[in-house]
Amino acid sequence: MELDELRKEIDETDAELVRLFVRRMALSGKVADYKRGRGLPVTDAAREEEKLKAVRALAGEEFGDYAAGLYREVFRLSRGLQTARNGVFGLLGGKLGHSYSPELHRLFGGYDYALFERAPEELEAFLREAPFDGINVTIPYKKAVIPYCGELSENAARIGSVNTVVKLPDGRLRGDNTDYCGFAYLVKSLGVDVRGKKCVVLGDGGVAPTVRAVLSDGGAAEIVTVSRRGVDNYGNLPRHADADVLVNTTPVGMYPDNGAAAVDLAMFNRLSAVLDVVYNPNRTRLILDAERLGIPCAGGLAMLAAQAKRACELFTGRDIDEGKTCAVTGAIAFKMKNVALIGLPGCGKTTTGQALAALTGREFRDMDTELVKAAGMPIPDFFAQRGEAAFRALETEVLREFSKRSGLVIATGGGVVTRAENRDLLRQNSTVVFLEREDVRALPKAGRPVSQVRPIEQLAAERLPLYRAWCDVTVRGVDPQTNAKNILEAVSA
Repeated sequence: MELDELRKEIDETDAELVRLFVRRMALSGKVADYKRGRGLPVTDAAREEEKLKAVRALAGEEFGDYAAGLYREVFRLSRGLQTARNGVFGLLGGKLGHSYSPELHRLFGGYDYALFERAPEELEAFLREAPFDGINVTIPYKKAVIPYCGELSENAARIGSVNTVVKLPDGRLRGDNTDYCGFAYLVKSLGVDVRGKKCVVLGDGGVAPTVRAVLSDGGAAEIVTVSRRGVDNYGNLPRHADADVLVNTTPVGMYPDNGAAAVDLAMFNRLSAVLDVVYNPNRTRLILDAERLGIPCAGGLAMLAAQAKRACELFTGRDIDEGKTCAVTGAIAFKMKNVALIGLPGCGKTTTGQALAALTGREFRDMDTELVKAAGMPIPDFFAQRGEAAFRALETEVLREFSKRSGLVIATGGGVVTRAENRDLLRQNSTVVFLEREDVRALPKAGRPVSQVRPIEQLAAERLPLYRAWCDVTVRGVDPQTNAKNILEAVSA
């Protein structure tokens, strides 16, 4: 056989190989879609090893090792294709507003994540026609999507609530409930053992059925659901004062209506844990009250992150190490929480706050500046005309507005610690940093009414214990840039 004829035969064989390779890669993609839709791991190392043995046997002794080498490369390329098929993902809801879900899914899966805000009359068309591969579902559609799902996971079916939908290769939708994984993680991360415990669940909508399922599976002895109109309601709640675990599933206390709590924890005499599914603010009134009473407690941010992790696994077919949930929760908490600076008048809160804002790209708010706007006059004039008590009341109202926001750097006034209610306003959504100065006698007094009429040493004696009790972090120094770097290192650790 001539060389040209041999080359022609090779070309024909190569063409057939390419055709078969393309077909094999397409089938690999379909396998990935099938597994992903059912929450199965996409890659299978054991099957690859079995295939290599089979390939060696098919190729024979002379070419077995060559064939195995070729297929190792084929497997590598197939894995790359399978894990790269991220698709179109997002969140479906009625009114979404700001959501941390896109950031969570970027951190877990590295893919884009859209927000699909749809009215009820648009729901059917969206589910039947929208080109998505996977979506999370929130209020008010967690039950409404169920009739459109061709399959339901075991949890979704028994709970009767779907918050994650994956489109299967045949176009059908498979509904799942990753809120279950999220709340189970929250319970586990707090170290709560509900076995044999009496659990009270506040609220009977939204995520409440999921919470009850987790508690039941955990072995809770009794689960009481408290609602406004149920047999167990807020009017007769004291009869459940012997509850061991309390879970809030209502939106009470959620941003922007910060500061409210559905119940007074003082009525309970044996609580060992308080959980709140609300994640914004970082600490709701309920969580702040639990902290004050020394009851182990947790807000809903870790739950939000854990359910997003599980949804990401369903979307991509890739397992994610559970340890990443803690890291992602911390990253989101750092992004959403403010940094609030407290300290004596003239200690450098404004200049340090400005430096920190520039370093982090955050918005800076100086409470003294905001108070001047609210008062309509300079602070010394307000003191002279209205007195310190009126000033402190106004300071609290201004602080109430800004402290519930997210991602700010806030420089407070030196006397913010003189009103006890300001502590919770700061702590609800801020990391509180005490900016301490070693030599208080060197602090300036100009433009500071209290410092001008009372010795700074006296102010220090009264306020330093409060600054230390209120703060999460203490930073000592004079240079604003150095302070800002030290604060960033401390709060992002």
